[in-house]
Amino acid sequence: MPVWITSRLPHKRTTLKALHYLVLPLVIWFTLVQPQDVRRIGNWAFQVHSVFGLIFVSAALFWTGLYLRKGLIGRPGPKLPPWAKRVHKGLHVTLIWGIFLVAFTGFLLGLTSSVLLWAGGIVPIAPPLGLPEWNRLVGTAHSIEFYTLGVIVAAHAGFHIWRHLWLRDNALRIMAPKRLHRYL
Repeated sequence: MPVWITSRLPHKRTTLKALHYLVLPLVIWFTLVQPQDVRRIGNWAFQVHSVFGLIFVSAALFWTGLYLRKGLIGRPGPKLPPWAKRVHKGLHVTLIWGIFLVAFTGFLLGLTSSVLLWAGGIVPIAPPLGLPEWNRLVGTAHSIEFYTLGVIVAAHAGFHIWRHLWLRDNALRIMAPKRLHRYL
């Protein structure tokens, strides 16, 4: 890439932090709030939920593309024992592909639907094929994937908390905003 382009791009760690700050609240949101929960509030709430889904999918596709182009951005720290370095890589690769697969099965939900679904009321998800049995099956797979992803996210957080507290390698300080450093 020309120097004038690369000099304007954010540092890779800045990009990684931004993806964490964007995706983590959305994972928490979608873990706690289901479409039927927001439908009861009104169409505007369902629309907001749908916009959150569009943001999540966009971030998932960006993150997967970044991984395919550059590999893992974060590297295991020097204090990690060999088994923990393998866990580090495995957790991160699993998270990236897990986020992608959740987005992909969301697309399949739209594809097998009997009506045209819109992400955020902006982007059509997929042309509806009207396959109710497949839609039910994909919906079940999508839910299982998402909650499995939630368990992997918790394991990921636990791993980095362990690193930070047990190995004292500042694993959390690296990703946390500077304002929080005094508490870590």
